[in-house]
Amino acid sequence: MKSTVQWLVCAVVLSSAAAAFAQNATLTLNDKQYFDARGLSVLVFTNQYNGMFFDEKTAGIEIIQHGVRIATGGAVRLSPTPEQWDQIPKLVDRKVDPATNTITCTMRYEAFDFDSRLVVAPDGAGFNVTVFVDKPVPAELEGRAGLNLEFVPARYWEHTYLIDGKPGILPRYPAGPTATLPAEKKIRQFEGFATFDLHGHPDYIEAQPLTSGASLVLAPEDPERRVAIHALSGELQLLDGRNLAQNGWYVVRTLLATKTTGKVAEWHVEPHTIPNWTRTPVIGFSEVGYHPSMPKRAVIELDVNDTALPTASIIQIRPDGTEVETMKAPVQPWGKYLRYNYGVADFSSVKEPGLYVIQYGTQRTGAFPIATDVYEKVWHPTLDVWFPVQMDHMFVNEGYRVWHGAAHLDDALQAPLNEQHFDAYRTGASTNTPFKPLERIPGLAVGGWFDAGDFDIQGVSHSGTIMSFVAVWEEFHPQRDQTLIDQPLRFVDIHRPDGKPDVLQQIEHGALQIAAQFRAMGRLSRGVVDSHLDTYHHLGDASTQTDNKIYDPSMKPYQTDGIHSGTPDDRWVFVEDSPATSYMGMAALAAASRALRGFNDALATECLALATKAYADERARSTAGTSPNGPAQGFAAMAELTAVMQLALATREPPYVDRFNELVWPALDRAPAFTLQTAVRAMPAMDAVYASKLRPYVERYRATLDGMFKQNPYGVPIATGGWAGNGQVIGWSTTNYYLHKAFPDLVGTDVVTRGLDYLFGTHPAHNYSFVSAVGNRSKHLAYGNNRADFSFIAGGVVPGVLILKPDFPENMDDWPFLWGENEYVIDTCAAYIFLANAAQAAVN
Repeated sequence: MKSTVQWLVCAVVLSSAAAAFAQNATLTLNDKQYFDARGLSVLVFTNQYNGMFFDEKTAGIEIIQHGVRIATGGAVRLSPTPEQWDQIPKLVDRKVDPATNTITCTMRYEAFDFDSRLVVAPDGAGFNVTVFVDKPVPAELEGRAGLNLEFVPARYWEHTYLIDGKPGILPRYPAGPTATLPAEKKIRQFEGFATFDLHGHPDYIEAQPLTSGASLVLAPEDPERRVAIHALSGELQLLDGRNLAQNGWYVVRTLLATKTTGKVAEWHVEPHTIPNWTRTPVIGFSEVGYHPSMPKRAVIELDVNDTALPTASIIQIRPDGTEVETMKAPVQPWGKYLRYNYGVADFSSVKEPGLYVIQYGTQRTGAFPIATDVYEKVWHPTLDVWFPVQMDHMFVNEGYRVWHGAAHLDDALQAPLNEQHFDAYRTGASTNTPFKPLERIPGLAVGGWFDAGDFDIQGVSHSGTIMSFVAVWEEFHPQRDQTLIDQPLRFVDIHRPDGKPDVLQQIEHGALQIAAQFRAMGRLSRGVVDSHLDTYHHLGDASTQTDNKIYDPSMKPYQTDGIHSGTPDDRWVFVEDSPATSYMGMAALAAASRALRGFNDALATECLALATKAYADERARSTAGTSPNGPAQGFAAMAELTAVMQLALATREPPYVDRFNELVWPALDRAPAFTLQTAVRAMPAMDAVYASKLRPYVERYRATLDGMFKQNPYGVPIATGGWAGNGQVIGWSTTNYYLHKAFPDLVGTDVVTRGLDYLFGTHPAHNYSFVSAVGNRSKHLAYGNNRADFSFIAGGVVPGVLILKPDFPENMDDWPFLWGENEYVIDTCAAYIFLANAAQAAVN
């Protein structure tokens, strides 16, 4: 029991907090089923944990304070600072009751037969969170199960806290206490995976509280970020999850009461709100600038309590620094999209080349150019820097810096049977290859790119990347050469020309890996990925992820003869019985064979031979009745269409042309938007009648383009899933380019450049360019393999704005670890290179 003095201290702190929060607005349950007040939103399991990617930090109780999400993950958890692969509760039921102004969520941990109810209700200037159980907390979870709420560290750096009136400073770098505990005390992680290799040590790390008490105030000095939490039962702990993992958050936690039923934890939470707070307008515009002839639209994102100003000024900056107002652009109200109001200022009539800024009220953008060459160089960092950094099996140097050594020289092992992998890879009762489980697959230590912010090789992504590069080469023939790539030496030197077009060298590098897979296995793998979770989350030099020695099971772990080792750290190869995956590999090989002809003739010849043989084998399988059913059949059909298109362009042989004609028209009827790009790209291999038959589909598609501005003020398709939609925007704009080229009377150039305007800053949430180091202001923190350094890789394209259900657009610009918003991936980056070249070609 707390002493009287302790209770008096808590009472003083609470009364002080109450005075500070006296101006707070009262939360009410809105028609979108979350609690809302001016400057504050509280979401309760509106977004759920995702079973594929586990804890995504976008679920549970979430707090949006003054337009910024500061907290997430409010739920009953089994660890002090849960990691991505720790167990999470299954949401069994969610009840929203306007009559009682409550949201009640029933959660279950199946492995422990443990159910709890989480009830959230407004109370005074904040809200209460209460946990109930009908059966006592299971004995094995006593002292483990607790009510957690996680706060974004970057939002609280250079801030302080008060715990029962005692001050402290929130650490910029993890410096809190930890303890080592016996391995048997560790709560079983997802599917029995282990986050860390204990290297033979019989214990694991657990974060310990920075401090504890009954009442906590975060950022008392900052009215925008101040939050008070009072434990109405139990004790509050403040922990730093970054002691365990770089992507950890600050965690506030109360252990659940044990050996009892009913109420087992209760908090009162008061996020401060500034009276009459209004979000600062965001002026969406292209940080790269505009071509003189193209549409120019500033999209102004406004708080719902804000009123649009009548005009925005377009100001030219002269060489001597003087400013001239060129235009007062009327701000036309667009309406409400998601949670904000929007206005649009069209300044397309401004065409004189020069430097400009946009002034809207007290808001002023950075300077941007209007020029005929705005798109000419925007893809250079992606080709010059980002792709070289992603090159697997190579030593990559840049000036005085080494990005990584030659990695994964140990080839890879066939994945075991019936394996449920932590990154959603799976095997069944067959390896689907000539190799036995855990047998080395030789020849794979060549070519390929790290797929994203991790170090796996994903088959379908590789195929798409190669095809985008081939499209760049065939459409634009860029001779840019700023990278030395020495395949025999496994050496890459950035910013060092070697006399060879970099696009062709990247095509070669990707084709080497896919050809090696088809050579060894006769098909494309789903992926070559880390075998153990403790290497999967590796950050830093890729060459240190494995020991680069071939696995020999006869040796003991860490034993080596210099070539082989007994350490089972080699990547695994997952090969699914998936025609769609194999068709995509065939498509990439066929495309690469065209581009590599005259550059690497031997590889070009082999690529085409591998593709044609694999296609014949797959067609024989499907004719024999082994083709998939259901949704997989649709994916396989679309993938086959892509493969046949690439084979037809590579060979112009009638069997491929005829098969394409057999497949394309049903596909256009089923899914025209997804098929049109493939259909129009096949035109060089088709007869004269083909274009006229395709035209009605383009006419119907044109109608969807006309209605795009009715969907949102940006006029592009904005995705609403768990991965943000820049890839979709790039694909849409690329389709528009091909259609413009083939049917210029139906599709104009504005729907090509509009997608780039979106990428470069004309989008929700903020106005940074989504391409790192491209544009005046761009993403300077992203989910690359250097994310632990809070940095970026020049030219990387992030996924973009994630729509947190039901209505919150977010792209964190101060926290790089949300992959759905900030993770670079190879196929998106290659597609971006094509679109940038396409836009420059279209406008000129």
